[in-house]
Amino acid sequence: MYKFKHEVKKKHSENEDNVTKSLYDCMVNETPIREVILKSDIPNLDVVPSHIDLVGAEIEMINYPNRETVLKNILEPIRNEYDFIVIDCSPSLGLITVNALVASDSVVVPVQTEFFALEGLGKLLNTVKIVQNRLNPDLKIEGILMTMYDGRLRLCNQVVSEVRRHFEELVFSSIIHRNTRLSEAPSFGKPVILYDADSKGSINYLNLAKEILQKNNMTKIKEEDRTIQ
Repeated sequence: MYKFKHEVKKKHSENEDNVTKSLYDCMVNETPIREVILKSDIPNLDVVPSHIDLVGAEIEMINYPNRETVLKNILEPIRNEYDFIVIDCSPSLGLITVNALVASDSVVVPVQTEFFALEGLGKLLNTVKIVQNRLNPDLKIEGILMTMYDGRLRLCNQVVSEVRRHFEELVFSSIIHRNTRLSEAPSFGKPVILYDADSKGSINYLNLAKEILQKNNMTKIKEEDRTIQ
């Protein structure tokens, strides 16, 4: 057990040493985005790393003019160079999240299959509505994604049923199950698709990717053949 922890800690250290600049530098120090982009082990997948300092960026940006559009302006030079730019937000509704919503065309709303997650969903959807009305009228909800699902638990099934009843077609057919491999993969510095492509978690996210592509007519699959496993 000690050896495992030591190896994981070493891997984290190596990853951190490779990151000299992050999104924080772009948002606070006006570093061009191209200087921060890193290549990944997956072809055609680039990464802009975050950093723990980003936690304090909201305070540093509070007096910025047009502070809600900082991220949008950062991404503008590379916007047409990628099919998708995925912005991974922390579970909060602060200035950084608002920046992400302003910079985005659409938003995927993850909802844990737990009772209190429903309250958080309502607050997030209200924030999205405010952003649509005041800052980004083109923003749309791509879909609501049910996560941390355990089919053995009655509560999980109740939450899924409740969300589907209220939001109907807005909820993705794909569901992300609780999966140990999903939790382990970041410890080894890998996405789950490289860590264990056959795991339940990998299959769930591959199905989600397929569903998003189909929804946006970006596949060659015929309408009648579109199914999500």
